[in-house]
Parts: sequence; C-alpha cells; structure tokens
Amino acid sequence: MHDTHPGDMGQRATRRSWFGLAVLGLPTLLLSLDQSVLYLALPHLSADLGAGSIESLWILDIYGFMLAGFLVTMGTLGDRIGRRKLLLIGAAAFGVSTVAAAYSDSARMLIVTRAAMGVAGATLMPSTLALISNVFHDAKQRGVAIAVWFSCLMVGGALGPVVGGALLEYFWWGSVLLLGAPIMALLLVLGPILLPEYRDPSAGRIDLLSVLLSLLTVLPIIYGIKELAYDGWTAEPLVVMSAGVVFGAVFVTRQHRLTEPLVDIRLFRTRTFSAALVILLFGSVTTGGIYLLVNLYLQMVEGLSPLRTGLWLLPSTLAIVVGSMTAPALAPRVQPAYLISSGLAVTTFGYLLLTQVDPTGGLPLLVTGFVLAFLGAGPMGALGTDLVVGSASPEQAGSAASLSETGNHLGIAIGIAVMGSIGTTVYRDRIDTTVPDGIAADAAEAARENVTGAVTAAEGLPAGPAAQLLDAAATAFTHGLNTAAYIGAGLFLTLAIVAAVSLRETRMPADERETRMPAGETASGVADESAPTDTAARAAQKPTE
Repeated sequence: MHDTHPGDMGQRATRRSWFGLAVLGLPTLLLSLDQSVLYLALPHLSADLGAGSIESLWILDIYGFMLAGFLVTMGTLGDRIGRRKLLLIGAAAFGVSTVAAAYSDSARMLIVTRAAMGVAGATLMPSTLALISNVFHDAKQRGVAIAVWFSCLMVGGALGPVVGGALLEYFWWGSVLLLGAPIMALLLVLGPILLPEYRDPSAGRIDLLSVLLSLLTVLPIIYGIKELAYDGWTAEPLVVMSAGVVFGAVFVTRQHRLTEPLVDIRLFRTRTFSAALVILLFGSVTTGGIYLLVNLYLQMVEGLSPLRTGLWLLPSTLAIVVGSMTAPALAPRVQPAYLISSGLAVTTFGYLLLTQVDPTGGLPLLVTGFVLAFLGAGPMGALGTDLVVGSASPEQAGSAASLSETGNHLGIAIGIAVMGSIGTTVYRDRIDTTVPDGIAADAAEAARENVTGAVTAAEGLPAGPAAQLLDAAATAFTHGLNTAAYIGAGLFLTLAIVAAVSLRETRMPADERETRMPAGETASGVADESAPTDTAARAAQKPTE
C-alpha cells in the first residue's frame, strides 16, 4: 500500500507554491540539458584547447561521474543542513564553475571545472525533488508537481542538441556552458523568496566513512560501465566494477549498523518504494540505450545535422511530457499499477515498431515508434518518482530523492553500455561480410569499427565506393538498432508485468496526502530552531490516541 502518515492533513498548495515549482524546474532543466549539450561542442573545444582523445573523454565524462557519485551524499546532507540552503549553495557553486569552464584556457582546467560542476549539480537534483514533497502536501498536487519536474528533466535533455547547435552556429564553444550562469543567478534571487526551508532536526552528523564508501561504490561502477561502452567487454572495467560492488556490500552492511545512516536501508522494506525504484532503474536502462542508437541513426544513417537531429527528437519529448502530465490526473481514479503497466505496454509497441525500421526511408516509422515509446514511458517516470518519494517520510525525502536520481543515472549509463555493445556487436558481425570489394584496407578497417568510422572513411573515397560503403554501414547499423529494439520491447513488456503485479495494491490518495509533520517544522515548512529535537521531547509532544 502507498504509505501515508497519520497526523496533520495535507495542505493545498498556494500560488506561491506553484511559482516555487517553476523555480525548482530551472536547475532540473539545466542539469539535464548540460549533460547532452557538450557533445556538440567537443570538436570545437578539442581543437581550441588542444585536447587529446583521452582528455576529450574525461571532459565529457567527469561531469556525469561526479554528479552520480555525490548524489547519495548530497541528498542526505540536505536533510541535515537544510534542503533550500544546500540548493542555494549548489546553485552558487554551479554558476561559478560553469563560468570558469566556459573560459577555460586548457583541457586540464576544463576537466577540473567540469568536475566542480558535477559536484555542484549533485546538490541540486535531490534538493529540488525533496523540496517538492515539502511544498506540495496534497497528493494530487504533488503528483502534478513531480510530473512537471520529470517533464523538465526530459525537455532539458532533448533541448541540448537544439540549443547547443544554435549557439555553436554563432558563438564559441564556451557559450553552451554559459547557459547555466543566468539560470543559477535567477535561482539564487527567487529561491529564498519562494521556497521553504526544511531540515530534519533529529538528524545527526554525517558518517564520513559512509560518504567514502558510497563514492567507492558508485564511481567505479559508473566508470566501468562507461569503459565497457567505449572499449567493449575487457577485463579492466569488469575488475573495477567488481571492486565497486564489493564496496557497495560494505556500504550497505555499515548502514544497517549505524544509528544515523547515510542512507536509511529501511526504505527498501516498503514494497512500493522498492518496486517503483526497480521499474525506474530498468526503464532508464532501456531508454538511455535506445536513445543513443536512435540519435546515431538520425545522424549517421539519415545524414542529419545535430541541430536537425534534435528537432526530430522533439516530438518524442513532447509525447513523454503529455504522458507524464496526464498520469497524475488519472491516478486518483485508476490504480498506479494499471496506469504504469498500460503505459509500458504502449512503450513495448513503440519498440516493436523500431524493430521494423529500414536503412532507407525509415525516418517516419522511427519517429512514430519513438514517440509511442516515450508517450508510454511518461506514467512510469511521473508516477514512479512520486511513489518513490511519497513512500518515504518527510525526514527521508532527501535520501529517497537521491536514490531515485542515482538509479536514473546508473540506469542510463548501463543502458548506453549494454545497448551500445549489442548494437556494435551486430553491426560488426554484419559489416564484416558486406564491406564492398576494392575498398582501401584502412577505410575498410575504420568501417568495421563502428558506423561513425564508416561515415568518416567514406569522405575520403570516390563517389561510387563511398556510396557502397555507406549503404553497407547503414544496413549493418540498422540491424543493430532493430536487435536492440527487440530486447528493449522484451524488457518493457517484463516491466509492465512487474508493475501490474508488484503495485496492484498501491493506491494514490484521492484528495489529500496525509503527512507526518516532522518535529521542529512549522506549518509553512520552515524548521523551527526552538522546537525540541530529542526523541523524548518529540514523543511528549505527540497527542494521545
């Protein structure tokens, strides 16, 4: 059952609350946009800064590494020092680091500043999601607010290629990074006015060993997954990931023993929380992987520019926004299990359409399938996130939000590695037998590596052989996309069944969310420093039954 807490009834949101949601949407949109926008600028900044291949990879990846690695810590830190306070500190740090990154004069400086952006970004994501649970106590309004938040997450990622492509047409590569400065400045001005403060007055000091163990868990796993995506199934990333799993086991063991853990493992005892988190994780795995392959299809097979690719991806983004915003309106009347599983069935059908895409003339079917896939994923993202955060008490909201975000980033990384590897394996098996005779050895070798290599190699060939090589590469890559789509369809069908079974007794409250107002928090959501904070005092304040 969906957890509710007896006590104070949920309060309806005010106009100020909705303005506060708009403020919370700003960093959410920016962070997802910032993860994709730099890919377009990479050729420009590499030439300008003289970055080698290894440095270029670190420029791209260090942001995501640090963001994913610090999410768990920052989510819990916000519960202790104040979620609004941490959000504003992170906004200031992100604004400064993004300006420094935009004006970097060396590859090393850009790597360092991107790392700082990642750490600052880790303070923003769980804080925005946790604050929504503090601002919106009514269940229906909270569901709509989380759907808006989730839509900002999706829109930001889709706008990255569009905005980045437009900026690079007229400005230097640093302009794509400077987007963060005015948005963070606006957050710093409006945040203290529109957002309430919340902290758990009973929370103790952060266990620094747990922080270290969480980093030693997440960072090696993310790094190993990224290396698998780049280099295939080699020993080094598997060893690194195994080390992360071992540290993860130690981390979980320590959380069980601590009286004030960094992550409250008891959250996983709630069936709704665990089921929703698993569905979100594996949904991110499939979505992240297929997004990469569709993006490559549009650019390498259809020959579209990054800007036009981004425009063709916008309909799918609009679809997931529609699915996300429709789900909360239906949730009071339809069980979440049916909404989520029905949506995932639509996504499954969309993936089945992707299995039929051809290397020539496949654009209409690709876009249609992708739109249906994202439309069906909307209820999963919006309601799943709501169930994860809503299953936790107000004191645990930061921890729950950080686990949700960590699972999302981990899922996307796994999806890119696994789906990318599947697509590459099928591509190489196919291209080995279809490379035209008479192609120069170096061009043929480049084509066998990946579809990008084939497109680059074709630029140096005469028109006839170039067209033959491009046709062979397009056919091989499309077969890889079809295969990955079959696997994705199977996974989403499985998730639909899991949602229908595991969430069948879960209900979304029809009118109000009953919440337990934490000790030390006033009705406005601001912590009262004078309130008693010890357990005995809080117990004495509880009304007798």
